[in-house]
Amino acid sequence: MTSPEHPLSYNDYALPQVKLQHHPASSPVPTPVIQVLLDRPAQNNAFTDTMVTSLVTAFGLLSSDPRVKAVVFGSTDPRNRFFCAGMDLGDASAAVTGTGPSSEKKPERPPPPPTTAAELDRQRREHRDGGAQVSLAIYRCNKPVIAAINGHAVGVGITMTLPCNFRIVSEEAKIGFVFARRGINMEACSSFFLPRILGAGRALHLVTTGSTYSPREPVVADLFAEVTAPEKVLPRALELAGEVAARTSGVATRAMRDMVYRGAASPEGAFALESAVFFDLFRGADAREGIRSFLEKREPRFDGIWDAEKPAVWPWWPEQQEPGKPADKKAGAGVLAWLRSKL
Repeated sequence: MTSPEHPLSYNDYALPQVKLQHHPASSPVPTPVIQVLLDRPAQNNAFTDTMVTSLVTAFGLLSSDPRVKAVVFGSTDPRNRFFCAGMDLGDASAAVTGTGPSSEKKPERPPPPPTTAAELDRQRREHRDGGAQVSLAIYRCNKPVIAAINGHAVGVGITMTLPCNFRIVSEEAKIGFVFARRGINMEACSSFFLPRILGAGRALHLVTTGSTYSPREPVVADLFAEVTAPEKVLPRALELAGEVAARTSGVATRAMRDMVYRGAASPEGAFALESAVFFDLFRGADAREGIRSFLEKREPRFDGIWDAEKPAVWPWWPEQQEPGKPADKKAGAGVLAWLRSKL
């Protein structure tokens, strides 16, 4: 059963500047693998506020849809030249906010400059980075997300892919963390993800030079699981997503992603965390199916739902609440307090 909030077909679910597609695309109903594709090819998929809203909506829907097992994040550029050229910096650029011939066009511009110190302070407090909203939507997605970077990825075009489980990239792509050359700072939560993926030394090298690199250059090579021909990027990502959807537990994968990024600071802490997570997952439906299918020498059929099967200690880190949002009350609060004392 699927919730009424989930569409009968993602192929028909219209989002401005983003295209959702089944795999195969000819399927009339949602498939285990769904594609989320940036869809401004004429503008090199430059990043806009409209795109932020559409991507956050898309990943939120897919995260809770039990029909979906894996997501591929790519682009519709038929030339395979640009995955995303970064933020749309031109005032003349317009973002399509609807679909079809009656679509409106709305310029992506910052709010008017403040006229008082109080107004400046209010705008500063209310500002929320759009790239970070997308990164958090991907990171919080309960389904594995594979990035298919079929062309150049610059600025937010690369940073918003960092929360993905892994990335497949075109051998002809240029990768650039160009912020210092624009007089701005890294964004899209990349100050968290980039040094954890590459290490602080290479992360600082990339943001200090602001240069663009080939994906095989040593300073960026570890960002990518595979480098392939431009026309093979999306097919390869879909192939891997199909394998993940068919053969792995989404519950276990989600738990392990959080263990990697929210892990312990010591071997003893890791021992405590892994023990607490294992205790619950081992008793879950997916573990029973995984063991049974192995013994019966057949492919598994994992149907576990994260909200029903997540470990009692999750989240084991102190969550940062949005202003005015009440803190969650956890059933496993006693175990959580013990675990945090070990981390």
